Amino acid sequence: MSEIPVVVVGGGPVGMGLAMNLEALGVRSMILNTEVKPRWHPKGGTQNCRTMEHYRRLGLSSRIRKLGLPKDHTTDVAYLTTLNGWEIARIPMPSEAEKQRAVAHADICDQVPEPILRCNQMYVEGFVFEHLRSLPRIDVRFGWECVDWEQRDDRIDVEILEVTSGRRERVQCQYLVGCDGGSSMVRRKLGTRYSGERPTERAYASGATLSTYLKAPSLYTQVIKNIAWHYWIINPAVRANLVTLDGQGSFLLNTKLNNPDEPPDETTIREQFRRAIGQEVDAEFIAHTPYTAGQALVADSYGSGRVLLAGDSVHLFTPTGGFGMNTGVDDAANLGWKLAATIQGWGGPRLIESYEAERRPIAFRNTGAAKAMSLTNGEVPVGSHITEDCAAGVSDRHAAAAVLNTFGNQFASLGVQLGARYDDSSIVFGDPQFRVEDDREEYVPTSQPGGRAPHAYLPGHISLFDQFGAGFTLLCLDATQDVSQMESAARERGIPLNTLRVGIPEIHKLYDCNLALIRPDQHVAWRGNRPPQDSMAVFARVTGW
Repeated sequence: MSEIPVVVVGGGPVGMGLAMNLEALGVRSMILNTEVKPRWHPKGGTQNCRTMEHYRRLGLSSRIRKLGLPKDHTTDVAYLTTLNGWEIARIPMPSEAEKQRAVAHADICDQVPEPILRCNQMYVEGFVFEHLRSLPRIDVRFGWECVDWEQRDDRIDVEILEVTSGRRERVQCQYLVGCDGGSSMVRRKLGTRYSGERPTERAYASGATLSTYLKAPSLYTQVIKNIAWHYWIINPAVRANLVTLDGQGSFLLNTKLNNPDEPPDETTIREQFRRAIGQEVDAEFIAHTPYTAGQALVADSYGSGRVLLAGDSVHLFTPTGGFGMNTGVDDAANLGWKLAATIQGWGGPRLIESYEAERRPIAFRNTGAAKAMSLTNGEVPVGSHITEDCAAGVSDRHAAAAVLNTFGNQFASLGVQLGARYDDSSIVFGDPQFRVEDDREEYVPTSQPGGRAPHAYLPGHISLFDQFGAGFTLLCLDATQDVSQMESAARERGIPLNTLRVGIPEIHKLYDCNLALIRPDQHVAWRGNRPPQDSMAVFARVTGW
């Protein structure tokens, strides 16, 4: 029987992210994943701004930005009748190089230090997996599965199995976290169900769908006239989208299935591909994965006792908007510091329960946003003459373009990415009379407790976020403030606290306060214009006592 504080079941981006968040605060974990390496099949194509901020906090964002598309590759979204046919509409978006130039010249109070990255999840998972194995506090058990666990009052006994050899071990841990996806064995053993709206079969982006990993370099030389990142094909014979993976000929093709039980048939898929392209081209089909588009499901519970859930184990998304994996990475950032605090003794008995209270409403918010976007995809008018070179064809394309040109929020929804708030959390000093409007597209920075700490640049174009500590940060924006009582209270309670003094008027105005207490996940827990009368009470509340 070996002992370790946390066992993480599932080695996707959420499970690996949780292990890294624990490691950053000095807590050991074991991560189990049935397959010996991350699965090499394209998944989500977007690492959003908040996810990249989490990777930045863990020291990885600059290296992750080198993965996937070439830095000068456009990230435009193009809507076409066929890949070799009429372009109906285009949503222009900058290349990675253009985004980084904008960051280098950003204003002092710019809110996007980490722009959205168009890089497929499989590349990021492969990189993070290799990085994980270099971290001494993480016992990486890829090729192992959790076959059973038993929760007791003071621990969890876990039975694990090495898949190739059949060798079994027993592990004792303080917490078990299921990051093992939509078919999570951890969730099923807890008896927890999903609630929410199940998808109906619609023309597109709802119901049974197939993703196909393929290589077709000849598309660049024979077909594509105006390069994009994401190509949507709209005609009466086929609805599909083709996502660029590496800019060299690797693509992900998504097509509609007739019903959920239809097995992938390569002859049918090749015909769908030909109809989407508009001509015959050489293509190597590598793998096919069915999935359900249009779903918006959230688990009835995020765990029980010492067993917790995160990522797809508690929420299932439609791909539209790219919110699913990114919401899971945000789960891991929220849960990671709370587990670390509890295990190390500075987190109180209410800290872990705040995880569900904070994150479950965000799951409903984000799945709802993705669902609303997916419904619009199925409502694009596809006239019977849309592929034809005639007056009726022009009319049909104009009608489709009128709808498609409104789709920009599907690819740049900054409000969803950065606007998650925990105003009603028991560990946040929120103001019930002050509510930030939740806007899907626009993010308005505010230091009102509950939301993400506003970003700013210090002299030398240094990100304020880079100066936050791994634990709590007390941001002092007025040099006259004596915060020694707060620092003493944190030391007495064993809370890791970094005091950061910033005397810049623009940042003071942005925060609209003299002091802000920022959590390890970069959300504001408390703010004020002077130290609280009872610093111990403030720290007791924000750490769950």
